[in-house]
Amino acid sequence: MGGPVFALKRAIDEGIIPGPRIYPSGAVITTTGGHGDFRELWELPRTPDAMSRVEQLGGSVIADSPDEVRKRTREQLMQGASQIKLTAGGGVASPLTPLDITTFTEPEIRAAVEAAAGWGTYVATHAYTPNAIQRSIAAGVKVIEHGHLMDETTARLMADKGIWLSTQPFVDPGGAAMLSPAQQAQMRQIVDGTNSMYGFVKKYKIKTGFGTDILFSKAWAERQGQGVVDLTRWFTPAEALTMATSTNGELLALSGPRNPYPGKLGVVEEGALADLLLVDGNPLQDISLVADPSNKFLVIMKDGVVYKDIVPK
Repeated sequence: MGGPVFALKRAIDEGIIPGPRIYPSGAVITTTGGHGDFRELWELPRTPDAMSRVEQLGGSVIADSPDEVRKRTREQLMQGASQIKLTAGGGVASPLTPLDITTFTEPEIRAAVEAAAGWGTYVATHAYTPNAIQRSIAAGVKVIEHGHLMDETTARLMADKGIWLSTQPFVDPGGAAMLSPAQQAQMRQIVDGTNSMYGFVKKYKIKTGFGTDILFSKAWAERQGQGVVDLTRWFTPAEALTMATSTNGELLALSGPRNPYPGKLGVVEEGALADLLLVDGNPLQDISLVADPSNKFLVIMKDGVVYKDIVPK
């Protein structure tokens, strides 16, 4: 949901390297001072002929008007984005961006929504707070990323409007140890809000997918299955596994004609994409199995091709 992955996706799809299916958003679209604006202060003021390093890399792009948002959205779609990602509020990883701020105006977000709709797809926004979430919904956004600081009014609005929530269980602020004290304090806010957020998900039956929000760390990526395990603080193992498989398949299908992998994901049935895991044990009884993929995932199959097979012969 944001980053320079177009070339990697192509290499995987063409069989040059093995890898997962990627639904790319391209560069995250943000505002001056918004989450994803990683410029140093010496790079200010912004000038039209000077791109920051993160913009050069394709990690994020800065847009400060409806016209700029529309242009940046179309640029990502031109490169092959399956959906668009905006940052509607603050975030932990951006050192100069307070968590509580609301960035894009409603007309700015609507410009992205309209441009994406013209390509048959949708906009998701990074949003933690009620104000950022509600402004996104008013502008036509279909998916809220994160949402940990939502209140009950916002949760009810999401349920009433059929807005998707793509989120992850933050249960330990320890992962923020490398960040500044201010960022660590923001991370603690999000951890503290996780319980109430999932409470609202259950109370109002908000359509919810499972995400990871893994950044900058190979070690964290190797532990992404632990997030499914952590979900069982609020959900049964079956509910957690459903969220990570068939529910996520429904969420990915929102990209409509921009779906890079037409076919049904997240289910085992005739005609569906042949993406399968064979687990050594029953995760419905022992969900911790999915947190140990190296040893417990015996077979990994994507599109009918077996990439791993350690079944004892």
